[in-house]
Amino acid sequence: MTSPVLSSLPQSSPCALELHDVTRVHGKDARRVTALSHANLTLRPGEFVAIMGPSGSGKSTLLNLAGGLDVPTQGHVLVEGRDLATLSVAERAAIRRKSIGYVFQDFNLLPSLSAAENVSFPLELDGWNPRKAREAAMQSLNEVGVADMADRRPEDMSGGQAQRVAIARALVGPHRLLLADEPTGALDSNAGMTILEVLRTRADRGAAVLLVTHEPRFAAWADRTVFLKDGRIIDETGSSNMDDLLNLEERGA
Repeated sequence: MTSPVLSSLPQSSPCALELHDVTRVHGKDARRVTALSHANLTLRPGEFVAIMGPSGSGKSTLLNLAGGLDVPTQGHVLVEGRDLATLSVAERAAIRRKSIGYVFQDFNLLPSLSAAENVSFPLELDGWNPRKAREAAMQSLNEVGVADMADRRPEDMSGGQAQRVAIARALVGPHRLLLADEPTGALDSNAGMTILEVLRTRADRGAAVLLVTHEPRFAAWADRTVFLKDGRIIDETGSSNMDDLLNLEERGA
């Protein structure tokens, strides 16, 4: 059964995410490293965009900035029209709970909580009734195929199971922007395709999806693919053309 939350996502801005001339520099002087340089990106509701590039190209930095986990050294990151750099830490955290679902590479599950509790916890922090939060958590766990893990803690799960629980947590609730950092890394091929189907469905229902992946076959699910190299956006292609994806990857993009 489809939840009303999932079937109709209200939009408060024509753009879910905007990066305007965004640069992120870490360190100073001899240790200065430019992780992202003059990046511009727009993501609209209902759009699925993949980010590809070699290790160290700035993919995770871009996602951290988009999710308000970091702030740019230069430029502006807007989520539904709100400039994240102008908000307090608490205000950015509130936006993440209400509007942004984030799948981390290292899962970030709370070890003392069960799978269902990990998924429902952000909803309860945002004021949801515990019973309703549990129901939403179970629906999300079922969507990614791990409802049978509901009462297990992370230590009792395989890496693939834990990754799917982390994905369920990102999907739960009325998130209008989904950020996924290599969400299929610990999954076999069939499970990975299932997750891409879920993300594609969310985009088709109105969510904006930003996926970091190194797999052209997963990027092909997106509406377009943005390529990063050395912290810069170097190319962009419609993902309906698999030959473009494969050729650009062979060129080291």
